[in-house]
Amino acid sequence: MAKCDKGYHCKVCGNAVDVITDSDLYLRYLLHEIQAEVLHLEPECHIRCNPERAQYIMDPSFDDLNAEKILGPFAKNFLDDCYVAEEEIRVTAAWLKLRKLADSGVAILDYPQT
Repeated sequence: MAKCDKGYHCKVCGNAVDVITDSDLYLRYLLHEIQAEVLHLEPECHIRCNPERAQYIMDPSFDDLNAEKILGPFAKNFLDDCYVAEEEIRVTAAWLKLRKLADSGVAILDYPQT
């Protein structure tokens, strides 16, 4: 992880984001929402501490969120079905890449974003 491999502290809960598979920052990188040059400048949080994004991860190994309780009217159940389907595909694919990256031993900047 960045910051001398000590990890970042979550801007939401304050705990360390110890593993890359919990990193919303690196998930954002794989989603092309953040550039490599600013990874070290951006705040970190656990993926689960960002329910707006986490609700779109559709994988049996990722525990479901009670998004309606957390997000209220911004939960995906209240959003456009086409948008939700696209986000589920996009975010789940990036999260699966993040898991694969964690097992590969490849540095995040050397891992292809596409």
